[in-house]
Amino acid sequence: MHILFLTDNFPPEVNAPASRTFEHCREWVKAGHQVTVITCAPNFPKGKVYPGYRNGFRSRERMEGIEVIRVWSYITANEGFLRRSLDYASFMVSATLAAPSVKGVDVIVATSPQFFTACAGRLVSMILRKPFVFELRDLWPESIRAVGAVKDGPLIRALEAVEEHLYARADAIVSVTHAFKDTLVRRGVDAGKVHVVTNGADLSRFSVRPRDEGLAASLGFDGKFVVGYVGTHGMAHALDTVLEAADRLRHRTDVGFLFLGDGASKAALKARAQAMQLDSVRFVDSVPKEDVPRYWSLLDASVIHLRRTELFTTVIPSKLFECMAMGIPVLHGVSGESAEIVRREGCGEVFQPENAEALADGIVALMDGPERRAALAACGPRAARRYDRSALAADMLRVLEQVAGLRRGGQPAKAA
Repeated sequence: MHILFLTDNFPPEVNAPASRTFEHCREWVKAGHQVTVITCAPNFPKGKVYPGYRNGFRSRERMEGIEVIRVWSYITANEGFLRRSLDYASFMVSATLAAPSVKGVDVIVATSPQFFTACAGRLVSMILRKPFVFELRDLWPESIRAVGAVKDGPLIRALEAVEEHLYARADAIVSVTHAFKDTLVRRGVDAGKVHVVTNGADLSRFSVRPRDEGLAASLGFDGKFVVGYVGTHGMAHALDTVLEAADRLRHRTDVGFLFLGDGASKAALKARAQAMQLDSVRFVDSVPKEDVPRYWSLLDASVIHLRRTELFTTVIPSKLFECMAMGIPVLHGVSGESAEIVRREGCGEVFQPENAEALADGIVALMDGPERRAALAACGPRAARRYDRSALAADMLRVLEQVAGLRRGGQPAKAA
């Protein structure tokens, strides 16, 4: 089978969509399938093309057996609704124009979080007359409304009409959470074509490891209990809560805070930390994918946090599974399905989103409770085996195989 995958995030970018797509495609190649990815020049989140790449009309490379076609797009930093929309729309056009040059395709996959890429997938499906699978990573445009990026009005309603069209016309939808599936079914989408393949962790890369003491020393974390946030610093993450918790703990000289990553809110967070004179806080820009586990190894506790809004109760942050795999206790400030995973797997403590006092109390409880901390750490790697990326890739592959077979007279895929 030849799988054509459309995504505007792909390695060497290190965000969650890039990692999931690459790790799934890599496993599909191992299983004997041909995989072609159409993406753009790596630039997330700063809007600057990575060294060694160019934002040209078209280029090709191979990554672990995956054929990667990079097309031109309008590049901007991950901030500002209008410019980001131009970024997304330009990739949609370029990807649609490039796809017909890929021969022998059996199935097209297009991934969100924004659905301009899914629009490209739908158009390419019509051009090539092949089935289209919509990988649903976010309920967009609802998520941009939830963070206040765009107010209710004609634009949102138009985007929602496009969203409904994509759900209706997709041959299958692969949702990353059960909550997303439930939402779609309530909105009238056929439950039989919605399949759940959650996020997970690449257990070949993420596992328990000793602290990188040299790295810890370079950041001023010698002998400290390190609390870290690793990932995108965006509007949705409300990371001021972590700074406020650090402020509440400024009397504890034995704790340090690490922020690793980039995003639209990072400059404001750094400025606020400086204004608050938070000497315990360190900010580090995004690092290459192979270096990320070194920084995870520094953490005694990992903060996972999203703004307190109903929509985010349906989200499962992918970094949760990496924390599990590395045996790092989680302080989980996200309500809903992901909080239930943390409780069920016993890998962390849940606190109310945007409640700095509750987060500070959770940090102190772990600092002063080594037995509880050790118990949480021990549960993580055991739980991570149930979220092994290679097994999840196989689950999604079965959906793709069945959908491709449907157009040749086979039976439809059974929903998860």
